[in-house]
Amino acid sequence: MSSRKVAYFSMEIGIRKDMPTYSGGLGILAGDTIRAAADLRVPMVAVTLLYRKGHFGQRLDQYGTQTEEQVEWVVGDFLKESAVRSAVTIEGRTVYIRPWRYDVTGTGGFSVPVYFLDTLLPENDEKDRTLTDSLYGGDEQYRLCQEIVLGIGGIRILRDLGYTGIERFHLNEGHSGLLTLELLHEETVKAGRESIGKEDIATVREQCVFTTHTPVAAGHDRFPLDLVLRVCEYGRDIVNLKDILCYNECLNMTYLALNLSRYINGVAKRHGEVSSLMYAGYAIDSITNGVHAATWTSPSFQRLNERYIPVCMENAVSLRYSLNIPKDDIWTAHLEAKEDLLRVVREKTGVAMDDRTFTIGFARRATAYKRADLLFHDTQRLLDIAERAGAFQVIYAGKAHPRDESGKAMIRRVFEAREKVKSRISVAYLEDYDMDLGRMITAGVDLWLNTPEPPLEASGTSGMKAAVNGVPSLSILDGWWIEGCLEGITGWAIGRDGAGTTEVNRSNDALSLYGKLEHTIIPLFYRDRDSYVEVMRNAIALNGSFFNTHRMIQEYVLKAYFR
Repeated sequence: MSSRKVAYFSMEIGIRKDMPTYSGGLGILAGDTIRAAADLRVPMVAVTLLYRKGHFGQRLDQYGTQTEEQVEWVVGDFLKESAVRSAVTIEGRTVYIRPWRYDVTGTGGFSVPVYFLDTLLPENDEKDRTLTDSLYGGDEQYRLCQEIVLGIGGIRILRDLGYTGIERFHLNEGHSGLLTLELLHEETVKAGRESIGKEDIATVREQCVFTTHTPVAAGHDRFPLDLVLRVCEYGRDIVNLKDILCYNECLNMTYLALNLSRYINGVAKRHGEVSSLMYAGYAIDSITNGVHAATWTSPSFQRLNERYIPVCMENAVSLRYSLNIPKDDIWTAHLEAKEDLLRVVREKTGVAMDDRTFTIGFARRATAYKRADLLFHDTQRLLDIAERAGAFQVIYAGKAHPRDESGKAMIRRVFEAREKVKSRISVAYLEDYDMDLGRMITAGVDLWLNTPEPPLEASGTSGMKAAVNGVPSLSILDGWWIEGCLEGITGWAIGRDGAGTTEVNRSNDALSLYGKLEHTIIPLFYRDRDSYVEVMRNAIALNGSFFNTHRMIQEYVLKAYFR
């Protein structure tokens, strides 16, 4: 175990659909990161929380009103329980933690162990047994307790399991920031001191790297100091160090991570720039996200790749050789993925869609800045496009957080718009979006649509999943698409680079979207199929070969882990 050099901490990790330990992009990225680390034999161990009640199951009524259902799963069917027990102190109580292990094995047989931390133990107080029940559930005290278990408890679990050789601790977002307090405590004990000194801070900073994932305020946890003092065993240390750990009299998990990390990065070039403006004075680099190509490639494209590029699942960079795959074979593989998707749409929604009709996909977390309803900004214009340029159909999916009323309202607006356009345009909304649905939708549509408010899309990875399946994007120039868009070659851009979030810009973005659909994309699809498939092939060869976690993890190794 001492051979593991990197400890990767994340509040959520998406390993598989039937383990509901993730909610969205952060968890899916974490899972893809671990899979790539296993492929490339990076000496990593990962730590997260075990959510016995998962995130939630989504149900939508005929009006698009979302209700949530509790999700339960049999942990022992997937994870191996460890006999090791560690403990943290919360509100003066001892809370025991049990780790469960899952091994992610790469293409060469190397495994990365992932430890899921659990507090459902009889020796714990009844309310502490529920601390690892729900992902992003409860109030701010519940969240702080979870982050104590993840950060402080996670370090203690690793030590008790025998991981003594770790050189780097990777904080995947600020949720795990309290691990730095445990590391500081370890340094003071080693030195025989009772209080944290500057040399301890310097030592811990050298051990930590921090990835920030979003400029959206909700992604940056803040806790009042009186709550921290009452709940956290290191509350007094936090107050004593509030000049570097706190902001506006709150424990700010992002500032904690910024001040105690040797390397800091955003998740796309633009996001690195935005983060540098948000946190002036910090050296913030960027490592653009990727996806694990083997995980997100559809069965039909896997077979195609095995025929023409047999090494691409071991090294996703080899996808650049897709330029040599005959266009007819690419189109045949795509049609197979499309037929699979439309069959699922029919089974789940009763909406019968035609595989010869141009199909647009939009699937991601339903929250206001993603603007899922931008396509329906002018429903009459949309109907006119279907009449003049050619028929099209749209497939949606995405959950809103249970407390995100604006996200829920956006889903309802999509349902309302569906009724307005149903005379010419079929629209389906697939409920309970998960990894399996994400894999099918990104592979089976003809165009991937992405309409966030810039600059709030830190990176985005759904369009990358589409790219490895030959599906080009039509997207706002934000996040990764600024790097991935070669106009008319890998896909198309909406609006101007970084145009902003005002209502005027929303209207302009909608006009740009409509113009690209009507005058460029739909005509190309129906009237020049050969050229459309060329864009599909370029999406794989140019974007799939770069925006993958094999390239991404290599950058972390060189820039952050072992520099």
